Amino acid sequence: MKRPLLPAGWPKPRGYANGVAAHGTQVYIAGQIGWDETGQFRSDTFADQARQALENIVAVLKEAGARPEHLVRMTWYVTDKREYLASARDVGQAFRDLIGDYDIAMSAVQVAALIEDRAKVEIEATAVISD
Repeated sequence: MKRPLLPAGWPKPRGYANGVAAHGTQVYIAGQIGWDETGQFRSDTFADQARQALENIVAVLKEAGARPEHLVRMTWYVTDKREYLASARDVGQAFRDLIGDYDIAMSAVQVAALIEDRAKVEIEATAVISD
């Protein structure tokens, strides 16, 4: 079971949690990018790559016997913050479709580049499966 952390007097964040407390089996998911299960990019748009990265996270969760509601932490690395912000509506829809739970401690960081030249986003995640 996880519990979002919201210090007294702080406004509730929109689209993430300030922190999460959880107890159970921890699952660490390496950075996932916007390529499919064969290692191929199907699109060069930010929103499509973000959706695919989230699909990849869900696949790894399933392999661990976990589901999206077990996610407690995500770090998004983006190559262009303006492209990320311009894609917010589509990225938000993909997030709702695939993850659905915003009680996740999240950070987003703009980076100069990712290792795969075509990658526009890479997402690391941590999940906790309740005992």
